[in-house]
Amino acid sequence: MKILVIDDERAIRNTLKEILGDEGYEVDVAEDGAAALAMVRNEKYGVIFCDIKMPGMDGLEVLSKLTEMGIDAAIVMISGHGDIATAVECIKDGAFDFIEKPLDLNRLLITLKNAGERTSLVKEARNLKKIIYGSVEMIGESAPMMHIREMIDKVAPTDARVLVTGPNGSGKELVARQIYRQSRRCDMPFVEVNCAAIPSELIESELFGHEKGSFTSAIKQHKGKFEQADGGTLFLDEIGDMSLAAQAKVLRVLQERKLSRVGSDKDIEVDVRVIAATNKNLPEEIRKGNFREDLYHRLSVIVIKVPSLDERKDDIPMLIDFFVKKYTQDGRPRSLSPEAVKMLQEKSWPGNVRELDNVVDRLLILGGDTVSAEDVKDYVNL
Repeated sequence: MKILVIDDERAIRNTLKEILGDEGYEVDVAEDGAAALAMVRNEKYGVIFCDIKMPGMDGLEVLSKLTEMGIDAAIVMISGHGDIATAVECIKDGAFDFIEKPLDLNRLLITLKNAGERTSLVKEARNLKKIIYGSVEMIGESAPMMHIREMIDKVAPTDARVLVTGPNGSGKELVARQIYRQSRRCDMPFVEVNCAAIPSELIESELFGHEKGSFTSAIKQHKGKFEQADGGTLFLDEIGDMSLAAQAKVLRVLQERKLSRVGSDKDIEVDVRVIAATNKNLPEEIRKGNFREDLYHRLSVIVIKVPSLDERKDDIPMLIDFFVKKYTQDGRPRSLSPEAVKMLQEKSWPGNVRELDNVVDRLLILGGDTVSAEDVKDYVNL
């Protein structure tokens, strides 16, 4: 594990480097915040020790910038002018720990051990998420898909709200998850709500929670999806199917960052990034009186339109290859002949990627070891 020490006092920098080096750690040093930030951009550290009182950029500002960068390192603040208020402020701003000068060697090594374990847990959690989401990929190299990737690269690191539009089965959820995976909130919850699947009379309780006894079946307190996503990302799928009453409450949360559970008048503050998706034409729904215009403008800071499969047929061979691998993990060699792939590429796909997925699964079950053009004619509606 590599360690970075940030301190304007040369004696302390050199002493820490020598002590930690004797313990087997690789240690870099920086004399000020600007130098440290430049080093962090080019090197990965497991633990960073940062002095608070430094000329120019002080330690709290360095801590804030490191947190904004979303680094994995555990940050330990050190100061010769420590007090409880300063320590609490550091922890609230994202520091792992706070230790006072003069540094006690035992305390230093214990803190380092705990910080190293924390860094390992963060990396392990991130790797587990990659495994969980690894089978959910954005497949395709067509111009529309490259444009979407470029937009995601720009939008994901921000907290801007995103509205993802496109037909059913085109991959709107994949876009939302990719934004989450590339965001600074990727270590916090990703909570998904299918607004079309929840009855209108239950949507408010589902989103905002309820207090015990607030209605007949409310036998205990329940935290809603907004509270569950606090600090992370809330994905409102099929937002166009949400009732007008629920839309009004969502608008309030977006404006004020506060909510109140059903049956309570107490405000609860939440910090949630919202990504919404719909297959409906929301401007048209606004004209019909089915969707609030003010909520639309709140949600559509960035709009990403996911193309239909018919608009990106160049991606069909890559998608077929992906689905074949997905359904032949038993090791049995299966494939589609070039003629079969060409026939599928020329077909119209009203059900989009989801329909192609199902068709490939069907052909691998019913067709030969190499799915032929005849198999496509027999088992697919062309």
